[in-house]
Amino acid sequence: MLSRMKDTLVQAKMGVDDLRDALAVSRRKLDAERRDLATVRRRKELAAGIQDAETLSVAERFERQHAEHAAVLEEKIAVQARELELAERELDAMKAELRTAAAGVPGAPGTPGPLDPAAEIDPLEDESAAKASAELDALARDRARADRSAEADRRLEELKKSMGK
Repeated sequence: MLSRMKDTLVQAKMGVDDLRDALAVSRRKLDAERRDLATVRRRKELAAGIQDAETLSVAERFERQHAEHAAVLEEKIAVQARELELAERELDAMKAELRTAAAGVPGAPGTPGPLDPAAEIDPLEDESAAKASAELDALARDRARADRSAEADRRLEELKKSMGK
C-alpha cells in the first residue's frame, strides 16, 4: 500500500510540475503579448502624429488583436493558477496521508492499521493489485488532466467568440 501511495505521490508531483511549467509558459506568452501591445500603441501614436490614416488604421486593428490576446491569456493564467493551487492542495493531502500511513496510523475509519489482520494480503495478489491500481490511478489522472485541458480550451474558444475572433 505504501509503495502504491509513493508511486501515486510521484505521479502527482510530476503533474504539479507540469502545471507549473504550463503556467510559466503562459506567463511568458502574456509578457510577450503585452510588449507587442505596447509597441503597437507606440506605433499608433507615431502614425497619429504624422497623420498617416492608413498606418493608424492598421495599428488600431493590431492594437485590438493584441489586447484581445492579452485578455485571453490573462484569463488562461487565472484558470491555470487556480488549477495549480488545487493540485498543490491535493498533493499536500497525499503527502499527509503517506506520512500517516508510513507512521502506521490509520488514515481514515475503516482503513486497516499495521496490526489489522484484514491487512494480511497474499503478496502475489498484492503486487498485481498494486500494478492495476497504479495503472488505474494514472489513467484517472490523465483523464482528469485531459478534461481540465478540454474545459480550458472550451472556455478559451467561448471567450474568443465573445470577443469577436
